[in-house]
Amino acid sequence: MRRRFFVNQFAADTAVMEGEAAHHLGRVLRAQQGQLYELSDGQQVRLGRIEKVARDRIEFALLEEIPGHQPAIDVTLLLAVVKFDAFEWALEKATELGVSAVVPLAAARSEKALLAAAGKRAERWKKILAEASQQSRRVRVPELQAVSQATQAFAAQNPAAAKVILSERPDAAGIRQILEAEPARKQAVLAIGPEGGWTDAEFTAAQASSFREASLGKLILRTETAVVAALASINYALGK
Repeated sequence: MRRRFFVNQFAADTAVMEGEAAHHLGRVLRAQQGQLYELSDGQQVRLGRIEKVARDRIEFALLEEIPGHQPAIDVTLLLAVVKFDAFEWALEKATELGVSAVVPLAAARSEKALLAAAGKRAERWKKILAEASQQSRRVRVPELQAVSQATQAFAAQNPAAAKVILSERPDAAGIRQILEAEPARKQAVLAIGPEGGWTDAEFTAAQASSFREASLGKLILRTETAVVAALASINYALGK
């Protein structure tokens, strides 16, 4: 199976890869003229033949289009910033599970030291999203939005989307029950809080923006585990 890479754009029947990606392909993988790779510009995938390899720049001739799979439902993940190893693992798995966008959240109970350092991690997080997209053979890399206050992020979501906020409160309905009650949708938003949980004020703000509380069961899951379980549930229930 040929490897897939992303380029900024297709120009007629040519494409250029530059920077770190070109360095990795040319110097680490030792790409040579004539080799074939799959290339995506975020809209379509085409077979690309290397025409020229230079330092930090590779030129391709574009050949036939390759069918690309697009997720059946557009999912935005609102994810509270947690310890970076867990957060970055969650980014990788969320990408593999088809999310369209990720919004890191500054929740009330997020660790302040992590929030202070989060801005410096953006480029690393974008790289993780890109690499996971290549590995899972996506057409488009998920959008990474800026760190946002939780209440502001709740209010900013599309009113037409199915909106779920994970909850550990005892009266929260199971996520299966919540999703089975949803009509057919093209968009969904999933909000997952920090290890300390959401505050009452955040729940109130989420409910005001039409989020429905959902539980993943009686066991307490780590944030990154909850990401995988909840996204898999959404894909199963709504991604038909």
